[in-house]
Amino acid sequence: MNQIDTGKFIASCRKEKGLTQAQLAEKLNITDRAVSKWETGKCMPDSSIMLELCNILGVTVNELLSGERIEMNNYQEKVNENLIELKRKDENNMNKNAVISIIYTITMVIGILVCGICDIAISGTLTWSLIVLGSVLITWIASFPVILLGKKGVLVAMVAISILIVPFMYILSILIKVNEVFNIGAIMSIISLVFLWIIYILYHRLKERKLLATGITFLFAIPFTFVINSTLSKMIGEPVVDIWDILSVFILLIIAVAFIIGDYAKKKGYIR
Repeated sequence: MNQIDTGKFIASCRKEKGLTQAQLAEKLNITDRAVSKWETGKCMPDSSIMLELCNILGVTVNELLSGERIEMNNYQEKVNENLIELKRKDENNMNKNAVISIIYTITMVIGILVCGICDIAISGTLTWSLIVLGSVLITWIASFPVILLGKKGVLVAMVAISILIVPFMYILSILIKVNEVFNIGAIMSIISLVFLWIIYILYHRLKERKLLATGITFLFAIPFTFVINSTLSKMIGEPVVDIWDILSVFILLIIAVAFIIGDYAKKKGYIR
């Protein structure tokens, strides 16, 4: 299985069907830049759209991965070759991610030990280092799945942080003996989690149109800002809107429009 061969094969089949890169991209609801990357061998089509791509081009998945038409007498052999190659790539990626994950975990543990030793040396017992320990631990839980599994670990991390963040705020409030940390922190955490889940779903649905997803994310950040401010206003008497909020909304709107325009221009082939 060779990305360059697959790319050339996609280009050849596309031309046989009389399709431009933009037309193929439109059928798949992606950008023509993605099609261009396939055809130049820079990346492979995402598994979620591979079947649809094969149907449009009139080829099998095995032919697409092989980068050529396959005679029936060689079909099973090619299937086995592609499966072995895919398995080898997955194993290599997993081994690389495992090494990075181990180094990351060791670094976290060293940081915790250093804080604990310093805390005992200064205070004679564990005091402020417990806060560091809790913060580092929840950071590790949220980030470790992503480092180990890549994109597949994002959902695991989201679920983990959704389950643990409120208990963490409660424990933190006990450690520093300030009830407001939990009262305010838990509500802010829940609002933030709702926002993060919306963004996660958005990027998942628009995985091939990241510019559009980013633009919509900045648009969503505007009402999210007002929700946060309104909640804080009721809890601690902060003003709902001030000059900095208006400036932030203006900047978010400009950035959102810029990304959405960029996505439209790419989709139409004006830029690459």
